Amino acid sequence: MTPHPAPLLQVEALDVRFGATHAVRKASFQIAAGEKFALVGESGSGKSVTALALLRLMHGAQIGGRILFDGQDLTVLPEDQMRALRGARIAMIFQEPMTALNPVFPVGSQIAEVLQLHAGMDPKAARQRAIDLLTRTGIADAERRVDDFPHQLSGGQRQRVVIAMALACKPSLLVCDEPTTALDVTVQAQILALLDELQAEMGMALLFITHDLGLVRRFTHRVGVMERGLLVETGNTEAVFADPQHPYTQKLLASRPQRAVQPLLVQTPELLQGRGMRVEYHRSATWWRREVNAAVDGVNLAVRRGETLGIVGESGSGKTTLSMALLALQPMAQGDVHLGKQRMDTARGAALRQLRRRVQVVFQDPFASLSPRLTVGQIVGEGLSLHRLELTPAERELAVLKVLDEVGLSSRQGVDGVLHRYPHEFSGGQRQRIAIARALVIAPDLLILDEPTSALDISVQKQVLELLAELQRRHGLSYIFISHDLSVIRAMAHRVMVMRHGRVVEEGETEALFAAPREAYTRELLAATQYDWERCA
Repeated sequence: MTPHPAPLLQVEALDVRFGATHAVRKASFQIAAGEKFALVGESGSGKSVTALALLRLMHGAQIGGRILFDGQDLTVLPEDQMRALRGARIAMIFQEPMTALNPVFPVGSQIAEVLQLHAGMDPKAARQRAIDLLTRTGIADAERRVDDFPHQLSGGQRQRVVIAMALACKPSLLVCDEPTTALDVTVQAQILALLDELQAEMGMALLFITHDLGLVRRFTHRVGVMERGLLVETGNTEAVFADPQHPYTQKLLASRPQRAVQPLLVQTPELLQGRGMRVEYHRSATWWRREVNAAVDGVNLAVRRGETLGIVGESGSGKTTLSMALLALQPMAQGDVHLGKQRMDTARGAALRQLRRRVQVVFQDPFASLSPRLTVGQIVGEGLSLHRLELTPAERELAVLKVLDEVGLSSRQGVDGVLHRYPHEFSGGQRQRIAIARALVIAPDLLILDEPTSALDISVQKQVLELLAELQRRHGLSYIFISHDLSVIRAMAHRVMVMRHGRVVEEGETEALFAAPREAYTRELLAATQYDWERCA
């Protein structure tokens, strides 16, 4: 749909403060009726604060400037009029639908509440309208699912419910704050297609908050780039991507993953082998019958020394379960696991502990995987206390300092007093470096990287990927790299294994598989991302 030239929303010199903290500084932009406008930037840049300020949902904030919506200045609008505006003429879709939905009410009741409040519908008509909206947003069997609670729906279904709720009163402006970040790539593509269709159908304007540059390029008309509260660049999306003017925009666009894979020698030996891997979960279907669900079903894999094996697939495909089975951390696992010439799946006690020393894990969320009660020195040195009992405290501290320096967290890199500081005192990228240091300090042969960059900003992601590539070159490490981000996998992996419903549907050398996928599911994954592959080749 061609955007209407008249601005529906006009933001003039928006200023948002929280005490002494200046979150947004003199930001000005406008959105026309029917236009899709994106705000991009890293965490802390002020994107979400700007969006919440539009709806006056920033409690305790001092807001300056003007926010003109259809000629009305929202900054001075009485609260009762503002309340009537929210959900009716301006609606919002949040990043995490599980926190946006009330867990104790059926989803249909939550949609109906919006209609009763803003449209004055009676309960029966509101319920029928909720069913219609669920059907329209792609919820199958909506007449039955209308009475489901949020926990009974998948992530994609919950996001569709939130969209149905936001669109209930046909708003003029829809604010989407990272609405697809927590979703699988195929579900993400479905949600974007749905928003595109509904936006064109209703003629509403759309403000999209995201850090996904690929999504911005293919979905929006115009884009604004934020850095530390400042709107540093705005313009037509294609023009900004083709010729970015501001150094920060150039830095963001240059942060897309670049392929950094060193070729392996043909005779490179295998380090890890898994054969016939299977993990079953049993649950009671009825009081007399039990159902068996195979989370991993007959998977074979091998990783050579110095090789990166990428594992991709949607949530529930079995990627993480497989990695935990390889470490003998899944009690229901079956199959043979060899680390070198030693059998890992049947090892017990001290023998298993010694084998696990050679295989370490870096998890998705460094804040959740690092103990908030321990200092960095204690966190990184913990593995040495378990596996290197011969070291004195002084030798242990020296080893910790050496590995922290290797991952870029020493006084030489401007990080002072790192040993005695706690995880919350570091940025997300620094915390992930701490997690990598904890894994590296005991000199493993293989790292299992479970979505290690998905919680990071794009520029920090690039730094961590470059660090992992350098560590692999320096130490000959092998990686099992689990991710839903296919651009990251293409940048890092020698080979790729595609999983679906616990099975391997396709595997092969990375470039060959990306260039000519054989299976329909692999093609679906690649089509869902629509990345500009040449930029990360």
